[in-house]
Amino acid sequence: MSGPFVFIATNSVVPGRFDAEKGRAPGWARFVEDHEPRLIAFHEYASADGTEVEFVQIHPDTDSFEHHMRVLTEHADPAFRENLTATTNIRVHGAPTEAILTMLRDLAGAGVPITVFPHHLGGFTRG
Repeated sequence: MSGPFVFIATNSVVPGRFDAEKGRAPGWARFVEDHEPRLIAFHEYASADGTEVEFVQIHPDTDSFEHHMRVLTEHADPAFRENLTATTNIRVHGAPTEAILTMLRDLAGAGVPITVFPHHLGGFTRG
């Protein structure tokens, strides 16, 4: 049974930059929405204390996620690095390609856990 490809990444917020990240997030989400028509959902959530954010993406398939990574590479938002430090955790729901795993390892760096749940057992997505 095939399901959507779900990507969740956790990043630490640079101390004192939470308000800047709150200001950056809506514009970046609009940019992603405008440049990635196949992406089903793209959300950024913050922890209660504002020290971490998580990006939650729902793609119809791995091709959509690979497209997202190309868009990210070509149009990186410089404020992202000003507001957020390294990725601390990655979770993938769906079967990533070897190219995706390599890309994630390269971007996240050594020691960042990448947890993969490759088997979709059931569910639905509302349109």
